[in-house]
Amino acid sequence: MNKILALWATPRSTSTAFEWMMRMRGDMTCFHEPFGEAWYQGDDARWPRINPDSPRVPGLTFQGVWEKLRAAAAQGPVFSKDFPHYIEHMWTDAFLAHFTHSFLIRDPAKVATSMFKHWPDFVLEETAIPEQRELFDRLCDLHGEIPPVIDSDDLLEDPVGLVAAYCDAVNIPFMTAALSWEPGDRSDVSWYDGGSWHANLRTSDGLKPQPRTYIEISDAPDRVQEIYHTVLPHYEAMHKHRLRVRTQ
Repeated sequence: MNKILALWATPRSTSTAFEWMMRMRGDMTCFHEPFGEAWYQGDDARWPRINPDSPRVPGLTFQGVWEKLRAAAAQGPVFSKDFPHYIEHMWTDAFLAHFTHSFLIRDPAKVATSMFKHWPDFVLEETAIPEQRELFDRLCDLHGEIPPVIDSDDLLEDPVGLVAAYCDAVNIPFMTAALSWEPGDRSDVSWYDGGSWHANLRTSDGLKPQPRTYIEISDAPDRVQEIYHTVLPHYEAMHKHRLRVRTQ
């Protein structure tokens, strides 16, 4: 079984665009948030806001998702973009050993305000940021080394440089052509809500440099500010270890 290259991200962190770039490589079987649908809609769903009217998928379980990933990895290289809070209950050392781990972080002011825009009643447990830090620390302790961390702002500012640094860090070849694509259907990454969260990806034509922007968190509702201040230390702890573009 090949080790699964996992990108543990947060919502609203450019993670699906990064995943689409990985799909454009053509050398891996790619999975889009495979444990997410089980977390929200499966037989053993763990979504904290689930209610009797929430959509459910009979027969969908975490174990079934894991078996599908393992079967794909037995056949060849696999990349999976997912959020760590979906599978916190599965973090045994044996389970984690099946992955090559990497992380994509983003300024929590941008994460929280973007989540509020799409999902005004979101709760702390849906940001994935505390669990992202917890998994990062656990892997550092387990392996005695720091897994690769990409910051979304750095990625958007210098996509070529950051993707090249990432590829080097996880020991895969860098493919410049994978950073460009045609706008179009993104049904492969839209199991939830018809894909409304990925509207920008449908109209994009690649990972292109973008000027860095800033969010004034004090303009956000009090509840969003509270979530921001709760998760900020976790982001800052990981941000110190982010990949940097090598200078010539």
